Amino acid sequence: MAENAQELSRIYQRRFSRTSAYRNRVWQLLTRDFFQPWVAPDAAVLDLGCGYGEFINNIRASKKWAMDLNPDAPQYLAEGVTFVEQDCSADWAVAPASLDVVFTSNFFEHLPDKQCLRRTLRQARAGLKPGGRLIALGPNIKYLSGQYWDFFDHHTMLTEMSLAEVLETEGFVLERVVPRFLPYTLVNAPEYPLWFIKVYLALPWLWWIKGRQFLVVAQKPADGSIRTG
Repeated sequence: MAENAQELSRIYQRRFSRTSAYRNRVWQLLTRDFFQPWVAPDAAVLDLGCGYGEFINNIRASKKWAMDLNPDAPQYLAEGVTFVEQDCSADWAVAPASLDVVFTSNFFEHLPDKQCLRRTLRQARAGLKPGGRLIALGPNIKYLSGQYWDFFDHHTMLTEMSLAEVLETEGFVLERVVPRFLPYTLVNAPEYPLWFIKVYLALPWLWWIKGRQFLVVAQKPADGSIRTG
C-alpha cells in the first residue's frame, strides 16, 4: 500500500503540478455553471478519486467527503472536507445510505479491472440514500483509440454504454447519458480562456466536435430496490 501511495504521489505531481491553478479555475466554472444544479446546497457529497480536490472544494454542499489513495490529497482539500484514504472497492468508511451524491471524474479508468469497478459501484450504491445520485465523467474509449494509453495508470476501458450497462446491472436507474461531453484532458492541452469554456458548456453541439469524455448520471431508486434492464 505504501509503495502504491508513493507511486501515485510521483505520477500526479509530475502530471498535474504545472497546471493546478488553471485546473482549479476551470473546475470553479464547471461546478458553478454545470454541476451545481445536480447538487443541492444541503447535500452530503463524496468525491470518489478526488485528486487535488478541484470538484469537492468548489461545489456547494453541507457535508463533503473526498476519497483517494494519494497521500498528498489532504493538503489540497478545503476546510470542512473529510478525507477518506482507502481502497474504493472495499467497504466504505462512510455510513450506509448517508450520501446524496457520489461524484467521480476521470477515475474509473484507473481501477485495475472491471470487477473492481463493479465492487466500487456496489459501495457507491450502498453509501447513497434512496434517490441519491451518482455522477461520472471519464474518457470514452470509443473516441480516443491510442490516446487513451498516453497515461501509464489507465487500465479499464469504458464507453458511455458499457458504464450505463453495469450501472443498470447494479441496480441504478439511468438519468442522463452523454457520449461526448468534455475534451479528453487538461494535461498538455491549451489553457483556454474561461469565457470560451463557459460558451462551450452552453452549446452542446460543440460537445460533439470536441468532446471525448462521457457523462453518465444515475440514481439509486427512491424505494431502495434493485432494478435491472
